[in-house]
Amino acid sequence: MKPIEIGTFEAKNRLSSLLEQVQKGQRIYITRRGKRIALLTSAEDAPDAISTSGRDLLKQFQRFRKSAKTGCSSLRDLIEEGRH
Repeated sequence: MKPIEIGTFEAKNRLSSLLEQVQKGQRIYITRRGKRIALLTSAEDAPDAISTSGRDLLKQFQRFRKSAKTGCSSLRDLIEEGRH
């Protein structure tokens, strides 16, 4: 099935029928001024995308935590450090 593109105003007015189409396997891109801004897809397709991006975000956060300074500094010390 070829994906459908629909504008935001029309999508709002036709949401019920769009959801019926999605339930049948249709993917629908919602556009604003001709640019795709959202994808309406079945819940069965969504968990893969969410879990993948969630795992990536967790990995980025873990790398950030490892690279962050450890130790206790006062706010004044941090401000002074930034001035040098």
